Amino acid sequence: MTEVANNGAHRNPWLRRLPIVAILIAALIGAFTLGDFFTFETLARHRESLNAFRDANYLVTVAVFIAIYVAIVAFSLPGATVATLTGGFLFATFPGALFNVTAATIGAVCIFQAARWGFGEKLSQKLDASEGAVNKIKRGIDANQWEMLFLIRLVPAVPFFVANLVPAFVGVPLARFALTTFVGIIPGAVVYTSVGAGLGEVFERGETPNLGIIFESHILLPILGLCALAALPILLKALRGKKGL
Repeated sequence: MTEVANNGAHRNPWLRRLPIVAILIAALIGAFTLGDFFTFETLARHRESLNAFRDANYLVTVAVFIAIYVAIVAFSLPGATVATLTGGFLFATFPGALFNVTAATIGAVCIFQAARWGFGEKLSQKLDASEGAVNKIKRGIDANQWEMLFLIRLVPAVPFFVANLVPAFVGVPLARFALTTFVGIIPGAVVYTSVGAGLGEVFERGETPNLGIIFESHILLPILGLCALAALPILLKALRGKKGL
């Protein structure tokens, strides 16, 4: 039965595209309907009931939190930042950061797989068969996959949604994508989780958290240093290539 289903999917490419189409539709609907739901104000309003439920049902709270976070990432719904803050608020910086990174990675893998299954394999083959600048870009990415994957995770300016789709379109292996996602998002996740861990005091003062903290020099400079380390092998390969010419 599985072989028949796979053959049917190959004969009808739209069957392969259903998961990514469903994700895009959910993302579009979520953008218009959930923008006012997953907010800092919502978290502040329900903080006492959330804490009470966590204290009475810790493992259930962890499971539900991770499931919701996975859905937010997998369907590109609004509220990922608030979810990260909530992880810190409910579970402290650790294990909150571990829960956040795990859930974000699982969600990223879901959308990566959907995109690769629907479009990625054929698109990657077309890029390999192309000529000129497009093929050179594809070969450049292939030659520096580890470094490029770490870079797009570490650089705060790269949208998470884009960083999930591009690797699927250029033929990145699943295990490599998952590992670089998990490791690459740790610095940013720890920063925002630690902000979430301090939300109790922020709520008491009636203030809002400083979400721009990641762009402050004492946070941004170490992250940029990691970016430079990730980019160094690419630079060295380019210099060696020029010397070879």
